[in-house]
Amino acid sequence: MKHAATLLIVDDNADVLLAARLLLKQHYQQVLTLQDPFALESTLAAEAVDVVLLDMNFHRDAISGQEGFYWLKKIQSLDPSIAVILMTAYSDVHLAVEAIKCGATDFMPKPWQNDQLLTTVATACAHAQDKKALGQLSRQAKGLSQVLAGDHRANAQPLLGQSAAMQQVLAIIEKAAQTDANILITGESGTGKELTAHAIHQQSLRANGPFIGLDMGALAGSLLESELFGHKKGAFTDARADRIGRFELAHQGSLFLDEIGNLPLEQQVKLLAALQNRQVTPLGADKPVPVDIRLICATNEALPQAVAAGRFRQDLLYRINTIEVRLPSLRERLDDIPLLVDHYLQHFGRKYKKELRFSPALLAQLQCYPWPGNIRELAHAIERAVILTDGGEPDLALLIGNTVSAGDLATLAQSTIQPQVLPDSAAAEHSAEPLFNLEQVEHQTILAALKHFQGNVSHAAKALGLTRGALYRRLEKYGL
Repeated sequence: MKHAATLLIVDDNADVLLAARLLLKQHYQQVLTLQDPFALESTLAAEAVDVVLLDMNFHRDAISGQEGFYWLKKIQSLDPSIAVILMTAYSDVHLAVEAIKCGATDFMPKPWQNDQLLTTVATACAHAQDKKALGQLSRQAKGLSQVLAGDHRANAQPLLGQSAAMQQVLAIIEKAAQTDANILITGESGTGKELTAHAIHQQSLRANGPFIGLDMGALAGSLLESELFGHKKGAFTDARADRIGRFELAHQGSLFLDEIGNLPLEQQVKLLAALQNRQVTPLGADKPVPVDIRLICATNEALPQAVAAGRFRQDLLYRINTIEVRLPSLRERLDDIPLLVDHYLQHFGRKYKKELRFSPALLAQLQCYPWPGNIRELAHAIERAVILTDGGEPDLALLIGNTVSAGDLATLAQSTIQPQVLPDSAAAEHSAEPLFNLEQVEHQTILAALKHFQGNVSHAAKALGLTRGALYRRLEKYGL
């Protein structure tokens, strides 16, 4: 089996090139030859060369080796990760020592012994791989420091849930995390998609590698490619320095692309190519960079409908959706509210150095509210209560009064049965029995949202954590 490496032999003697190539091509996947060293730059720009076997004298009667030293420095300036073996028929100990001092990996006299040449090239290949790995680690460390310096988020919160809906999610995560399969996390806004991505990474075989995230909805299309794949200095007007992309930063770790549905079609093509080829080419660069990542994507959009509308590539959807993890909305897991409230009371209590407790009655009232903003809304409500409550128990209006009408709030304050929804024009249909039918809960929640926003679909969809299209589909489903 041939070694996965590319060799380049540079010598003005055609017989030397032929002999070396015939020997080495039996053992290596690609062996290139050059008679003119002035073609070195273009060749190295076009090919990912691992080892160069370089003659030291290219002019007739030249024996000093200075030409070899010149081209050695040129190769090092173009790509310092390439291992260079210097070759000459006029060798002596002084020249060999000087070659090593100047950065050559080894020194080879001509004519050579075949076994000696093979051993020397094998050692040089290993040295080149080590240099490439160290170079990538150095670039990765530098890029990570730049990314993390601007990331002021607190440490990821744990993924909590005892309800049947969440236990099903946790079981899928446990199985999927142990593989390298690409995962798509779906669910409404505020359901904890980023926390889920962190949980997958932490339970995976890549847990010791980096976790790199990027919000695809937060950047203009012109900047996305640079963020994903990186760029070289001068690649565009504001490219004042090299920048390593998120793919390369996530090497041997996990790459989390949030709001993947916002990725423009042009970048979707490039993302698909990167995933298929497992390599990326930074803007302004000639050579691709190999990457080894586990991809986790998230969206609150219905991607199959986006495919049907021509806004998302079907082949990319297949690529990112090996396993889908659907996160339930908070109104589908109302049993988890006491657990979540307790967690956020402790979390924000430590942050603001205040202690606050909720009575069972208040918890029951919170379980009657549909939480259109899901866990994010609940967390913000608890934080607000901790900040503004000086003693005793917070008022229900402080927690959710800014999102509901006075009448609905008054009715909710009287609720002690869970799970219910806010009363509205459908109250006549609402019996005294607890309401457990999810479709009815969703139906009445949508009615409540439309009533609150006086029929404004855009505002209602935002409050419900849905896209306009998703809300219209539900309106059609329920005949509203």
